[in-house]
Amino acid sequence: MIKHIVLMKLKDQSDRPKALNALLAMKGQIEGLLDLEVGADFLGSERSYDIALACTLTDRAALDFYQAHPLHQPVKQLMREIRSSSVSADYEI
Repeated sequence: MIKHIVLMKLKDQSDRPKALNALLAMKGQIEGLLDLEVGADFLGSERSYDIALACTLTDRAALDFYQAHPLHQPVKQLMREIRSSSVSADYEI
Protein backbone atom coordinates (compact mmCIF):
# COMPACT_ATOMS: atom_id res chain seq x y z
CA MET A 1 0.00 0.00 0.00
CA ILE A 2 0.99 3.62 -0.55
CA LYS A 3 0.50 6.66 1.67
CA HIS A 4 0.27 9.97 -0.21
CA ILE A 5 0.48 13.07 2.00
CA VAL A 6 0.21 16.69 0.88
CA LEU A 7 0.41 19.80 3.08
CA MET A 8 -0.77 23.12 1.66
CA LYS A 9 -0.56 26.77 2.69
CA LEU A 10 -3.37 28.91 1.36
CA LYS A 11 -2.99 32.42 -0.02
CA ASP A 12 -6.30 33.42 1.57
CA GLN A 13 -7.91 31.66 4.53
CA SER A 14 -11.38 32.35 3.12
CA ASP A 15 -10.63 29.62 0.54
CA ARG A 16 -10.31 26.96 3.24
CA PRO A 17 -13.91 25.60 3.03
CA LYS A 18 -13.74 25.45 -0.77
CA ALA A 19 -10.44 23.53 -0.63
CA LEU A 20 -11.65 21.08 2.01
CA ASN A 21 -14.87 20.35 0.12
CA ALA A 22 -13.07 19.84 -3.20
CA LEU A 23 -10.59 17.42 -1.66
CA LEU A 24 -13.25 15.47 0.25
CA ALA A 25 -15.41 15.14 -2.87
CA MET A 26 -12.85 12.66 -4.27
CA LYS A 27 -13.37 10.22 -1.40
CA GLY A 28 -14.77 6.93 -2.64
CA GLN A 29 -14.78 8.11 -6.25
CA ILE A 30 -11.43 6.85 -7.58
CA GLU A 31 -10.52 3.18 -8.00
CA GLY A 32 -7.53 2.18 -5.88
CA LEU A 33 -7.99 5.11 -3.47
CA LEU A 34 -8.76 3.20 -0.28
CA ASP A 35 -9.01 6.13 2.10
CA LEU A 36 -8.79 9.90 1.97
CA GLU A 37 -8.51 12.17 5.00
CA VAL A 38 -8.49 15.95 4.94
CA GLY A 39 -7.87 18.21 7.90
CA ALA A 40 -7.53 21.91 8.60
CA ASP A 41 -4.77 23.07 10.91
CA PHE A 42 -5.99 24.59 14.16
CA LEU A 43 -2.65 25.52 15.72
CA GLY A 44 -1.56 28.23 13.30
CA SER A 45 2.09 28.15 14.31
CA GLU A 46 4.85 29.60 12.16
CA ARG A 47 5.61 26.13 10.72
CA SER A 48 1.98 25.08 10.24
CA TYR A 49 0.41 24.35 6.90
CA ASP A 50 -3.29 25.16 6.52
CA ILE A 51 -4.57 21.90 5.03
CA ALA A 52 -3.39 18.30 5.21
CA LEU A 53 -4.41 15.60 2.76
CA ALA A 54 -3.60 11.95 3.55
CA CYS A 55 -4.52 9.25 1.05
CA THR A 56 -4.08 5.50 1.24
CA LEU A 57 -3.84 3.76 -2.11
CA THR A 58 -3.50 0.11 -3.03
CA ASP A 59 -0.14 0.39 -4.82
CA ARG A 60 2.05 2.62 -6.97
CA ALA A 61 -0.09 1.96 -10.05
CA ALA A 62 -3.11 3.25 -8.09
CA LEU A 63 -1.16 6.40 -7.18
CA ASP A 64 -0.38 6.98 -10.86
CA PHE A 65 -4.05 6.36 -11.74
CA TYR A 66 -5.17 8.81 -9.02
CA GLN A 67 -2.73 11.49 -10.19
CA ALA A 68 -4.09 11.34 -13.77
CA HIS A 69 -7.77 10.73 -12.91
CA PRO A 70 -10.30 13.17 -14.44
CA LEU A 71 -11.88 13.83 -11.03
CA HIS A 72 -8.49 14.76 -9.57
CA GLN A 73 -7.50 17.21 -12.35
CA PRO A 74 -9.90 20.08 -11.43
CA VAL A 75 -9.02 19.65 -7.74
CA LYS A 76 -5.30 19.94 -8.54
CA GLN A 77 -6.01 23.04 -10.63
CA LEU A 78 -8.04 24.65 -7.86
CA MET A 79 -5.31 23.95 -5.31
CA ARG A 80 -2.65 25.45 -7.62
CA GLU A 81 -4.73 28.62 -7.82
CA ILE A 82 -5.44 29.07 -4.10
CA ARG A 83 -2.29 27.79 -2.41
CA SER A 84 0.88 29.69 -1.82
CA SER A 85 2.96 26.55 -1.29
CA SER A 86 2.76 22.82 -0.75
CA VAL A 87 4.94 19.86 0.17
CA SER A 88 4.27 16.18 -0.30
CA ALA A 89 5.56 12.73 0.59
CA ASP A 90 4.72 9.35 -0.86
CA TYR A 91 5.83 6.15 0.82
CA GLU A 92 5.03 2.47 1.06
CA ILE A 93 3.27 1.13 4.12
